[in-house]
Amino acid sequence: MSTDVLAAVGQVLLLVAMLAAAHAPLGAYMARVHSTSRHWRAEKLWYRAVRVDPDAEQHWRTYLLSVLGFSLASVLALYSLGRLQAHLPWNLGFTGLDPAGAWNTAVSFTTNTNWQWYSGEAAAGHLLQMAGFAVQNFVSAAVGLSVAIALVRGFARSGTDARIGNFWTDLTRSVTRILLPISCVAALVLVGAGVVQNLDPHTAVTTLGGGTQHLLGGPVASQEAIKELGTNGGGFFNANSAHPLENPTPWTNLLEIFLLLLIPTALPRTFGILVGDRRQGWAVLGVMVTLLVGAVALVTWAELAAPGTAPQLAGAATEGKETRFGIAASALFGAATTGTSTGAVNAMHDSFTAPGGGVLLFEMLLGEVAPGGVGAGLYGMLVLAILAVFVAGLMVGRTPEYLGKKIGRGEMTLVALYVLVTPAVVLVGTAVAVSTGAGQAGIQESGPHGLSEVLYAFASAGNNNGSAFAGLATGTPFYNTLLGLAMLVGRFVPIALVLALAGRLASQRTVPASAGTLPTHQPLFVGLVTAVALVVVGLTFVPVLSLGPVAESLS
Repeated sequence: MSTDVLAAVGQVLLLVAMLAAAHAPLGAYMARVHSTSRHWRAEKLWYRAVRVDPDAEQHWRTYLLSVLGFSLASVLALYSLGRLQAHLPWNLGFTGLDPAGAWNTAVSFTTNTNWQWYSGEAAAGHLLQMAGFAVQNFVSAAVGLSVAIALVRGFARSGTDARIGNFWTDLTRSVTRILLPISCVAALVLVGAGVVQNLDPHTAVTTLGGGTQHLLGGPVASQEAIKELGTNGGGFFNANSAHPLENPTPWTNLLEIFLLLLIPTALPRTFGILVGDRRQGWAVLGVMVTLLVGAVALVTWAELAAPGTAPQLAGAATEGKETRFGIAASALFGAATTGTSTGAVNAMHDSFTAPGGGVLLFEMLLGEVAPGGVGAGLYGMLVLAILAVFVAGLMVGRTPEYLGKKIGRGEMTLVALYVLVTPAVVLVGTAVAVSTGAGQAGIQESGPHGLSEVLYAFASAGNNNGSAFAGLATGTPFYNTLLGLAMLVGRFVPIALVLALAGRLASQRTVPASAGTLPTHQPLFVGLVTAVALVVVGLTFVPVLSLGPVAESLS
């Protein structure tokens, strides 16, 4: 076995051990956070300041209006910060963002997408980074986590009047009790490892060759921690996690991968505890792990066994990879970031081989469920589980049930709409871009790779991932506007459908399991959900993938 393969296997095993050690305690802790009736004193002061009753249960429609209202306020606040940056302190001399760019950025960070059409070190001052981007990194992740918990309550409750909790309580607890404490610890560790944390402007340093280079300081470590933990992905620097001031060593690279997988892989434990059957959580985690391991293996193989004279002489596809980390670490990071809606990168995805880049693209097109973003991955996987139960029910001629809730016409209508939203956003957006002059002007490469660039951009925006192929010139009014719309629809339409589904489930009475009930905690069900995820995506995206990554691979 080659050294590269051994390194790939070793870091995966170490990562698995770290995640396994954190799975049970963090999952149980998040379940307690979102089930206790006790409020911290600081939280009470916040509730009083914003005039919110934290113990008042909300109907699913009220919960949804709260999500939308809070997100609208976030978009407006971040848009204002971007436009007025020239008049703000710590602006480092940068001007305000143009209207289309400010719109795209505000929507991007509010929707947990963190798509960046700009270079952070050349466009955003320290105040915009801290008060704008970093704050949204916390609250956008908290919104996704809150929605997931609301859906879990829908399964756990029986015969209510469609009340699924209180959004403001869920949001506050997600930030103060989960995201903020872990981020503080992670930021301190990153600072100790050499990640920058200051308020310095550009500093002149003398290079080894005797020249002068200007390096930008800033509050990098604090933003880097929540960037990964909240599955956000927006980097302080344009090179993102390939930049040595964000990610200086191989072990900080592994730490960042651990952070972005931490909450999504622990949430199935939370789900199992809240519904009263931990085996259900293991089943959901099993599907997530199966899909993620498959992606990691395929990407690693594609990059290590790349065809072509240059890759074979180099021993792998080294173009676009950070030599501090190596091919295996770049492949692992790429598979993890596209599987978790994080969007952070430690290598240029545009430089991956055609099969490797195709796998990264396919992971996003799965709907970000392997294991998905904070909260979004869990509720996406539960929707697929309901779909799998429905398919199994059709096969045996029984009314499908999941966790004691009957899956009828109303529930399946919401599930079907959820499954169709992302393909509609991605395919329509891609079609508009490749058929208009403004869209074609941004394409760098011709042929299949050019199509892959556009498809990747809309897959990233529609699934709220944020990573890019890097070959598409998106800093234009056309792409900033269209991708912003894709992010909004891709985020909030599924959330609305999930909350409506939660309300319907909560209003049902739980029916006891019978001899004909499909066991949803066994390996057979794990395989069924995995197959449904792959088949649904395959039937939807195979034609366009055939014209892009598949055609490029064959050529």
